[in-house]
Amino acid sequence: MTRWKDPVPPQELSEAELEDSLELQHGLQGPFTAAGLVGPGWLDQKQLPSEPAPQIPTDQGGVTMCSETGSRYTGMLLLPLAIAAIIANLLLYFPNGQVLEPAKITDLVWFFHGFLGAGLLVMVPALMLLRGGGGGCCVHRCGMLFPVLLAIQGTMGAVYCVVISSLGLLSGPFCDTGSGNYTYPFRNDSLEDNYLFNQPTWATCQEPEHIVLWNVVLFSILLGIGVVEAVLCLGQVISGLCDVYCGTCIRKGQVNITGL
Repeated sequence: MTRWKDPVPPQELSEAELEDSLELQHGLQGPFTAAGLVGPGWLDQKQLPSEPAPQIPTDQGGVTMCSETGSRYTGMLLLPLAIAAIIANLLLYFPNGQVLEPAKITDLVWFFHGFLGAGLLVMVPALMLLRGGGGGCCVHRCGMLFPVLLAIQGTMGAVYCVVISSLGLLSGPFCDTGSGNYTYPFRNDSLEDNYLFNQPTWATCQEPEHIVLWNVVLFSILLGIGVVEAVLCLGQVISGLCDVYCGTCIRKGQVNITGL
C-alpha cells in the first residue's frame, strides 16, 4: 500500500520548479482576473442586485369622505358662508337699522332660515370638513357614512334657506302704507306685476323707511348663499356616497381598496 506523501514545501522546491509554478498561477489567474472573478477586493467591486426597502405608508391625518384636500377647501368656503347667512338674518330684524316691535317685523324672518338653515345646519359639516373628518374613516364604512349624513343635513338646511328667501322676495315686506296699520301690500301681486320688477311701487311702504330695499337686498343675499351652500354640500354627498359604495380611499402614499 502506498502511503500519502506530503507535498514538498515551497521552500524546498528548486528555483526552476518554483518559477514554473508561479508562471502556471499567473496563467490561470489571467482570464479569471480579467473577468472580475478573482483578485484582491473582487467581492467589494461586485455589485449585487438590491431590492429597495419597502415603504410603509404613514397616516397623513384625518380624511373627510376620502378626499382630504377637496373637502377642506369646501369647508373653508362653507364656514364663511354660514357666518354671512347668520349676519344677514340678524339684520332683517332691524329694518334700516331701526329697532321695531316683534309684531312689526316680516313674518318670514321668524322662520330662522339664515340662523338655522344656512347657518347652524351648514356650519356643523363645515367644521367637520375643516378638521378632516377624523382618522380611519376610509377603513370603516360606517365612519365614511357619518360625513355623508352631515353633508345631507347641510344640503337640507341650504335648500330650506333658498325656499324661505324666495318666498320673502315674492311676498314683500311688512310695512306701513300711510294708514298707520302694518300690512303686506305686495303679497297678492302676480308674477307679471310683482313689485320686484316695478321699482316705483316701492314708495307704497312709508314706514320703516327703505324697508323694501332692505328686505330685497338681504333676502337676495340669503338666497344666493343658500344656492351656493346647497351645491357644495350636495357635491360632498355625491363624493361620499361614491366612496362608500365603491370602497376606495386615496391618501398621500396610501391606496386602500375594500370590497363591496
